[in-house]
Amino acid sequence: MNTFDYRGLDLKGRTRKGLVEALDPKDAREKLSRSGILVERISFAGDQQPRFRLSRNRGLSLDHRVIIYRELGALLRAGLSVVKALDILIDSPELGEACGILARARDEIREGKTLADAMSHASESVSLLEKALMAVGERSGTLGDALDSLASFVEEQQSVKDRVRTALLYPAVVLVVALVVATGVFVFVLPQTEKVLTEMHIAMPAITRIMMAMGKVLLLGGLPVACILILVGLRLGRRMRSDPALRIDIDRRMFSLPIIGRGFVIMANLRFARTLAILMHGGVPLVEGLQLAGRATGNAWIEKLAGTASESVHHGGTLADAVRTISPLSETLPGWIQAGEAGGNLENLLHNASERYQRQWMRFITRNLGLMEPAIILLLGIFVLLVALAVLMPIISANQLIQ
Repeated sequence: MNTFDYRGLDLKGRTRKGLVEALDPKDAREKLSRSGILVERISFAGDQQPRFRLSRNRGLSLDHRVIIYRELGALLRAGLSVVKALDILIDSPELGEACGILARARDEIREGKTLADAMSHASESVSLLEKALMAVGERSGTLGDALDSLASFVEEQQSVKDRVRTALLYPAVVLVVALVVATGVFVFVLPQTEKVLTEMHIAMPAITRIMMAMGKVLLLGGLPVACILILVGLRLGRRMRSDPALRIDIDRRMFSLPIIGRGFVIMANLRFARTLAILMHGGVPLVEGLQLAGRATGNAWIEKLAGTASESVHHGGTLADAVRTISPLSETLPGWIQAGEAGGNLENLLHNASERYQRQWMRFITRNLGLMEPAIILLLGIFVLLVALAVLMPIISANQLIQ
């Protein structure tokens, strides 16, 4: 039995959409026809993609995954089977379009696949780390607890992203306002000023000529330069996806950038420590956990170094010594790991380290954005001052001539 996603019209002409279980598309159409629904579109659940899509990835969002992992874990701990628990979630209206993806995963579980394989196949957004934790939970018989831990981890990831977006909101608004003001000045104010001065045969002051020249350069060359930069960015993104060596090199250079390079270091340590702690709690072997934690940082260079470091652990080396070979993680994290290995409480110390890096990250964001806001306002004020002088100086000159 398969699950199909359909859209059609009922006998009153109203649009109907949802899920239906059937042997094949023909059987699904017949079932819906007997229910009084004329099918316009039908496809396997989870295969329907949005009409307008800006991202290459499709699948479950972070918010949906948090809800699914949390509720699925609670249902499993209550004694329900995976299929029955998914049946309940699929009927949940709060999941919306995600129900089709869950239905596809349920069909694959009925065919004999594990939850980890079914979820990762049904949704591209399910990471290898999430798949590994689900697989370990299934093997150890603690899938409910593993899903609850996974929900907490995904929720924390979403929280970090939300804090960054919120922190960047004010500078973004100020920059947009600055661009709008600059466009208005260069397109309307300065050209009208030039026209008036030309008609009055008044020589333009130097600052007015400079600002007008700057406006012409920006208006004539701004759009082509912006298009070129966008095309270069798109091509570089495609090359990074097809050329792993280039991506590793670019990711390595990110840590040497002024100011923001330090932010990349803190975030890499935060993600690595938190991920490894959760993987250890879920029972993932240390060698595999080291590789997955390196991948969870989102940096290809760290992922490569973590793969090499895992070989050292596999041959009997300590985790602390292995992490020391990963340059962005070699400052303070190995000390925490060494203390945890010596005291036999590595998981707790990794949690403590992740909390410490979380506080460092928030201080970094608060401090640097706190400096960015007045800097942007100062630059905007200087620009407004120059524009005001460029407009007022000719007026003052005209008044002097009239007098």
